[in-house]
Amino acid sequence: MVNEQQQDSGRRPANQGVRGVIPEPNKINASTPYDFSGKNLTPYGGLLPVITMLEKLGFQSLVEQTVTSKRSPRAMDLYRFVLGIVLGLYIGFPRLNQLRFIARDPILTGILKVAKLPVQSTFWRFVNALHRNVARQMLTIMRTMRERVWEAANVKLEVVTIDTDTTVHTLYGQQMGGRKSYNPKNKGKKSYQPMLTFIAETREYVWGELRNGDRPTGKQIGDHLRNVGAAVPPGVKQIYGRADSGFYCREAVEGYEQLNARFVVCARKTARLVEQLRQAEWRPSPKTDAGWECEFRYQPDGWSKPYRFVALRYEKTREEQEEEETEQYQLFATSQYKYRVFVTDFVEPIDFVVWFYGQRGGAENLIKEANNDAGLAAHPSGRFDVNSNHFQLAMLAYNLNCWLMLFNREPQADATALRHTTLATSRLRFLFVAAKIWRHAGRTGVSYSDHYDEKGVFERLMDRLRRIVPRGQGYAPAMLPALR
Repeated sequence: MVNEQQQDSGRRPANQGVRGVIPEPNKINASTPYDFSGKNLTPYGGLLPVITMLEKLGFQSLVEQTVTSKRSPRAMDLYRFVLGIVLGLYIGFPRLNQLRFIARDPILTGILKVAKLPVQSTFWRFVNALHRNVARQMLTIMRTMRERVWEAANVKLEVVTIDTDTTVHTLYGQQMGGRKSYNPKNKGKKSYQPMLTFIAETREYVWGELRNGDRPTGKQIGDHLRNVGAAVPPGVKQIYGRADSGFYCREAVEGYEQLNARFVVCARKTARLVEQLRQAEWRPSPKTDAGWECEFRYQPDGWSKPYRFVALRYEKTREEQEEEETEQYQLFATSQYKYRVFVTDFVEPIDFVVWFYGQRGGAENLIKEANNDAGLAAHPSGRFDVNSNHFQLAMLAYNLNCWLMLFNREPQADATALRHTTLATSRLRFLFVAAKIWRHAGRTGVSYSDHYDEKGVFERLMDRLRRIVPRGQGYAPAMLPALR
């Protein structure tokens, strides 16, 4: 039986809602028109969380009370000059002459409350007028900010690991303090050798200083470690320390002991130490990458008492035996074997000591991040004091990212599971965010794109930052759970 009724096969109207709208892609090609009529647009919308954090934690009053300057600038006050330079470094402009590219950016000028950033010469006069003690004052500011961030971000670490290392900054000008010293990549060129210490759990820069190109002395290393101990937040009860062979000296070991810190330091090759290795009782090392391992008590010349030394031995290949004997990073060689030797106060097995020291490779990555992304290796002046101040400003910009990521972490209590987001990645995800600044009825706001993929994370971060409130002498936790 055939149904001869007419069928309504016409097009049905689409649902009157979002689901019925079929988006079409934007068609951009060589003939696409363009203009410059957009107003109050910025590519740095991610500065809003940064200034929110700094404002909630009292950064302005801290700078005004700590930093001293013999010059009273008229274009901006001292705080806004410091903030402008730090934000420029955070955005990715390590040179003062590059600030002209963001001189009229509406969100930056809105933060600094100026119509336009001053010209380069004004910034240079301000920087040159800063006293050499400003570097130490910036370290004081970072120490106080670290304590406030830990309170507000609910960081309750009682055990921290400090990684100390040096880096080489090759100089291409006539900077004061440059020396021809250890510089494997550019042999024969003058360089600086700054010394830096990081907290391994949070990746924060805790202490450091710009140094000339000479190898640090034992006294300088000991003073550095004592300053690190004073800069660690007061809630920390136990410190572990790691350092490479550049810090192998009596003063370093005594510095760790004064901090009641447990330590592992890579040893340098000496004739007496090689003799100890040859006399040691070696046994197979199945839990490490070496062929054999040993440990012994040994008191180097000038040291106050003997310490525990642990060593790994690797057999040379035939090709290595034929090559000229050279001292390598963390390894030194004899005619038949290569060795890795550590001095430590650990009582744990050798494989644990070696594993623990192996984790300090993260510090080298943090220094690389500071050099490449925070502008640490850009020494803008011929004067050493100006470069020292710029060094600490760059590390403050580096720490801004670490502090923001503490507020941006997932709800977790295990510090070992805390992942590090580098400054370069943070810029791409959270800083370079297109935004429009609007003003209406006496209010100013920021509008972001509805296509921003990280809007949920961004809103969570802003919510946490805006919940920061003072409590007593400190700050109430703005998030849960506590990071331990």
